[in-house]
Amino acid sequence: MIQAEGDYIKYKDPKQPTNVRIRDLMSRMTLAEKIGQMTQIERSVASADVLRDYSIGSILSGGGSAPHFNAKAQDWIHMINGFQNASLSSRLGIPMIYGIDAVHGHNNIYKATIFPHNVGLGATRDPDLVKRIGAATALEVRATGIPYVFAPCIAVCRDPRWGRCYESYSEDPKVVEMMTEIIPGLQGDVPPDSRKGVPYVGGKDKVAACAKHFVGDGGTTKGIDENNTVIGYHGLMSIHMPGYFHSIIKGVSTVMVSYSSWNGQKMHANRYLVKTVLKDILKFRGFVISDWEGIDRITYPPHSNYTESVLKGISAGIDMIMVPYNHTEFINIVTDLVNNNYISTDRIDDAVRRILRVKFTLDLFETPLADETLVDQLGSQAHRDLAREAVRKSLVLLKNGENADAPVLPLPKKASRILVAGSHANNLGYQCGGWTATWQGVDGNNYTAGTTILSGISAAADPSTEIVYSKNPDADFVKSNNFSYAIVVVGETPYAETAGDSLNLTIAEPGPSTIVNVCGNVKCVVVTVSGRPVVIEPYESQIDALVAAWLPGTEGQGVADVLFGDYGFTGKLPRTWFKTVDQLPMNVGDSHYDPLFPYDFGLTTKPVNAS
Repeated sequence: MIQAEGDYIKYKDPKQPTNVRIRDLMSRMTLAEKIGQMTQIERSVASADVLRDYSIGSILSGGGSAPHFNAKAQDWIHMINGFQNASLSSRLGIPMIYGIDAVHGHNNIYKATIFPHNVGLGATRDPDLVKRIGAATALEVRATGIPYVFAPCIAVCRDPRWGRCYESYSEDPKVVEMMTEIIPGLQGDVPPDSRKGVPYVGGKDKVAACAKHFVGDGGTTKGIDENNTVIGYHGLMSIHMPGYFHSIIKGVSTVMVSYSSWNGQKMHANRYLVKTVLKDILKFRGFVISDWEGIDRITYPPHSNYTESVLKGISAGIDMIMVPYNHTEFINIVTDLVNNNYISTDRIDDAVRRILRVKFTLDLFETPLADETLVDQLGSQAHRDLAREAVRKSLVLLKNGENADAPVLPLPKKASRILVAGSHANNLGYQCGGWTATWQGVDGNNYTAGTTILSGISAAADPSTEIVYSKNPDADFVKSNNFSYAIVVVGETPYAETAGDSLNLTIAEPGPSTIVNVCGNVKCVVVTVSGRPVVIEPYESQIDALVAAWLPGTEGQGVADVLFGDYGFTGKLPRTWFKTVDQLPMNVGDSHYDPLFPYDFGLTTKPVNAS
């Protein structure tokens, strides 16, 4: 449409510099439209009327929140384009930004490629691999019409009792720092002449990323989720902050604030760290977003004295508030706080400027609707091959026979009969862990597409080899069947966040009895599927070979690739493997350091020619 000269609107002109467009648009916005931009709501309460009438800035899918069960890429596109058209029908036509948790691939989506969780990627020590995973994830997210992901988690987990430890690349800030390379994978490489700290998204096949959770979420007392991180300023800066510094240099678009506290002060209310450190000192120019109902939890019980929480959160420097359900209450409170001079218009303008900057960076004003040519990227073979490579590189070999002269691995493909046992050998849901299909993860093989470890073993073994699968065989069965060797796959059942906090860190039943029954009676390899080190010392003497597979995701044949020697073991422990939970917290460099397997440990094997 050619507009008459008098109708020229600067903010709609892509030839204008971003700052000019932001200034022009903001000069036209009412207070109500600005507060609407600061509001993020859950898709279940989003409607055309709400988006249009409140000029809502963003919509998200909570964990597992989808258009319907097993929704396809086109179903997501249809839903999101519907929401976007409603936003575009508002007075100024400001597009909304849709966000989703894509923390190990596009994990909410049916048949997406699920990559290993971050703890496994930390074991690879391979930033280039992680960058490629970021690029593949961005393509799969864009395939469903979504431009924004709440990833990566750059927590430095200092205590494996924390239920989010698998979302952390390592206990070592250096490894976490290295793995921020996922950000240019998700967003594209920042041009060399770009100003540091300015968000950057390089095209329609890239997404806006989110470094989380700012700051110190992995350092809470006893690893209790959302709890208090007791550490001095120097410790906070040297352990928990480097990942943010590197993320900002790499142009990360957004930063999410942590539920946790630092020395008793809630991060969602910490003006010094959010405004002074993140925005002023580190020069971060993207927007700061709260966590889910994060400002509600400034008070206890949550949502009590909500007005005070809203005031503290916005005054601390949070720009976009993940409400997610009570947007009218939130908007009314912010409006009153501004009108009564408790929150300055400058603070509101700072928030809106940052949100609009990310939207302009994403080209949402030019291309607000989904690109439907990318739907075939979801779960593509190339991405599955990449995930399989990541699984191979993430495996850590902790034990391989009693001595180097008699290694158990690699296993022979040709054997008369082998036993595959354990609760995790034939369970995609267990293999993927939390944040898969639903928030807490799933049990079974019906929620996504992929290859179990059992089917990977079956495909890799020689056709003449008989494979017997028994989930939890008794000792007599093992003794009487004359197995050449056994592969036992056991571990933790899926969990996310607080539900994963654990004081005992044991393998899920009947895992321990499976280890005892099998390994007491035949040569055995135990593969642990877990989000963190688990109690293994009581069984270690019975186990001939021990492999940490972490939470490998949908491509279980990557485990078989290495067990049978098509590829060698190369992974190194991203975290210390304790003897007993009484030692925790225990990290490399501690004076009481006495691990079962130290940080950075990992035996290697050479590949044998595939037979």
